[in-house]
Amino acid sequence: MLNINIVCVGKVREDYLKMAVAEYSKRLSKYCNLNIIELADEKLPEKVNDSIIDDIKNKECNKIKNCLKKDSYIFALDLRGKQYSSEEFSKKIDDIALNINSSITFIIGGTLGLNDEVLNISNEKISFSKMTFPHQLFRVFLLEQIFRAFKISKGETYHW
Repeated sequence: MLNINIVCVGKVREDYLKMAVAEYSKRLSKYCNLNIIELADEKLPEKVNDSIIDDIKNKECNKIKNCLKKDSYIFALDLRGKQYSSEEFSKKIDDIALNINSSITFIIGGTLGLNDEVLNISNEKISFSKMTFPHQLFRVFLLEQIFRAFKISKGETYHW
């Protein structure tokens, strides 16, 4: 069974989002081994500059790097990444599972995003939209799209 890891900076605090994460995690258990790794985010001071931003991103990204497995195909979620349709995303996951790895890792950065080092060690950068979303809400989006990808792959009704 495919291993799906989601490494994310920041905790889900709102109950309605926690319930959505739990629901999609339960649904995904039929299709994969899901592992969500929540990392503490760095506190943003009221006044920031480029140096402070770089420092915070580096601290968060060092935590991320410590969670990455070398044998996993790594997707970094980034606004500048490739956009897939749901069908293309499903096929990409299938291709990775069949031809490359039995482990896929998705990285969701914190409020400030990911640093270049994490982006560069990723196999691929993907984007769900040119819009920016809160990382807590985005976790639900990602889980839903992974679930949808499995349903498409299996030819099961949900997508239509």
